[in-house]
Parts: sequence; C-alpha cells; structure tokens
Amino acid sequence: MKRALVVGCSGQDGSFLLEQLRAKGYSVAGVGRSTIEGPLPNQKLLDVRDRSRVQELLCHFRPDEIYYLAAFHHSSEELAINDRDLIQRSFEINTLALNNFLHSLAVDIPHARLFYSASSHVFGDPPENIQDELTPLNPIDAYGISKAAGLLLCRHYRKQRDIYCSVGILYNHESPRRSSTFVSQKVISAAVRISRKIQQKLVIGDLDATVDWGYAPDYVDAMWRILQLEKPEDFVIASGAVYSVRQLVQIAFEALDLDWKAYVEIDPSLMRKSRTSILQGNSARLQARTGWRPQKSFREIILEMVKAETERQSCDIMARQGVGAASTRNRNS
Repeated sequence: MKRALVVGCSGQDGSFLLEQLRAKGYSVAGVGRSTIEGPLPNQKLLDVRDRSRVQELLCHFRPDEIYYLAAFHHSSEELAINDRDLIQRSFEINTLALNNFLHSLAVDIPHARLFYSASSHVFGDPPENIQDELTPLNPIDAYGISKAAGLLLCRHYRKQRDIYCSVGILYNHESPRRSSTFVSQKVISAAVRISRKIQQKLVIGDLDATVDWGYAPDYVDAMWRILQLEKPEDFVIASGAVYSVRQLVQIAFEALDLDWKAYVEIDPSLMRKSRTSILQGNSARLQARTGWRPQKSFREIILEMVKAETERQSCDIMARQGVGAASTRNRNS
C-alpha cells in the first residue's frame, strides 16, 4: 500500500486529493492549519515552518508521495496586512516551508516523490497571451514571486540533490468547495442570496476580466498523474479556455431565472491593476505525457456550484429556523 502525505489538506484541492488518493487505495495522511488526517505521530498540529517537526513527521510516516499544496495568498485571506508582512508570510509558507520538506526528502526519505503546487501567477504579466512551460517567469505580486521561488527551489533540488520533485503550474480552478473569498464563489453566493431576496445587488469591479477557469477535481487528478511519471518535470495545468467574469455572472444568474443586468453594479474602485496579457495556459505537454484531459466544461462547473450553494443556503436557513424554534420552546416551557 502506497503512502501519501497531503500538506494543505483542508483547502479545496487538498480535500479532493484526500478523497481521490483513498479511492486509489493509498494510506493517506493530511495536515492543514487546524486539521490532521490519518496516521500521524501524536496527532499534533504541524507548523510547516518548523524544520524539526517536518523532519519528525516525514521520518515517522515515510510517505511515498508528498503533495505540497499549502499556500498563503493575500486575496484569499482578506487580511489587513502591510507589504513587508505580506511578503514575509508569503515566503514563509510558499517557499521556506517547502524547503523543509525538500531537504528532509533529500536526507531522510530519498525514495519519496514530491509535487509542488505553483500558480499561473509565476508568469505575472507574460509576453504572450498563451503560456506554457517555456514561458519566462515574470511574477508581479508577492504570491507570484514566492511561488516562482518555490518552483525554482524544486528545480534546484532536482538538479543538485537528484530527488524527485515535480511542479504543477495551476491556473484558476473552481468547485463547490471554493472559498467564499474568491470571485467565482462571491458571484454565485450573491446570486443565490438575490434569488432568495436576502440581498439586493452584486457589486463587482471588472466584468471584462478574463480567466482560464477549470474544475478542481480534474486538476487534482493531474497532480497524481504527474507523480506517476518516470522522471520529474514541470507542467502547466490549465483548461486552455478563457471566460470573462461577465460570462460567469450571466450563467449563474440565468440558472436562477434572474436577469443579471438588473442586479449587478460596477464599482471601478474594486478593479485590480490590469494586465497587458491574458493568463491562459497551454497544457499540451501534460496531456501528451499523462493522457490528462479536462473533464468538465465551464458552464457545467458554474451550474454545479450554483446548485451546491443553493443547497448550502437552504441548509443554513433550516438550521437557523431550528435554533429559533428551539429557543422559543425553551422560553415558553
């Protein structure tokens, strides 16, 4: 039985990866910010920045595969943070903590394989509209800079220490498990709330922004396929198709029988700095090496998310009503 360790198991990708690996018959352990999954020593939370604790965990569990999905991304945290602390925390999680795993891999468990989850942000503002593994790194924000550093660190260990570490350069990918801080989930949650007459408007910055959107379970499948290859490599993981935020909004509202134009307002102050190029990935190398293909269309992804969010909000309403009814009974008894 193969053993796998998922670092960052409580996020969208980590939760899907745990399920997929278990379905394949792996013995799986996972660590997150406040989560522990599977057979780990002492069942203690792991601070990935603590080198000795990382080494202790890897020597005890001795995984065959490590998936490093842990990340600090300011836009997903919604924190008030200055530039210095933003850069510090980004490098602590996205690069320096990764180094703890790579070093222990080289010293303690050289048979193991590691997958590092990088991001299309490593390309920043690229010279061409479609990027592949040969596109120059040109990050323009703390997240992209620290992820690019993590990618280069993997290449260093791969060349200098001869360990198996592959990198996936992931473009945007969605699912019903996407955090509420991301634009896709913000749009869908607002649409459902508007359909329930709980919310009046959706205020958004840029409807014309275009994104290469894919399906999270598809991308997690790509991670596993990459680690099954004979030799480690770097791969772009992308759908290759771009859609605008306007199209996202239109599909979500139409699924709820709403005319989106009646409910959406534009606030230019919410617009981010525009890029001169589009982030659109070419996953031809991944497809040729592994046979991977995206399985779910953009429309199918959005409709699934709308359905899940509708059910989630219904459950929340029923739970609140149940609590309210219980409180009333208690007061009357």
